[in-house]
Amino acid sequence: MKTKEELPDCPVATTVSLIGNKWKLLILRNLLVRPWRFNELHKSLDGISQKVLTESLRQMEADGIITRTVYPEVPPRVEYALSELGESMRPILDTMQTWGNNYKASLEK
Repeated sequence: MKTKEELPDCPVATTVSLIGNKWKLLILRNLLVRPWRFNELHKSLDGISQKVLTESLRQMEADGIITRTVYPEVPPRVEYALSELGESMRPILDTMQTWGNNYKASLEK
């Protein structure tokens, strides 16, 4: 997790630094529904490389936004889910979804 000194002074910039890229937002979108396994996420995110998905998940876990659970099975099963902090981002993503739908609707007029 980043220290307070490592984060920008602006709260909007702080949020953008944590979730402000295309892939992290789409990962969050999926995890709002349910926990996902790596391969499920990879298949659902058209165009993302395994490397970028791995890096994004590691960063989001380090920032405390998601949790990674390894189940002691053979073969091992790993699931990614929103942490309590990640769940607190639900209103942000819901608002983004509403805005996107309204924007699309305005183009149809």
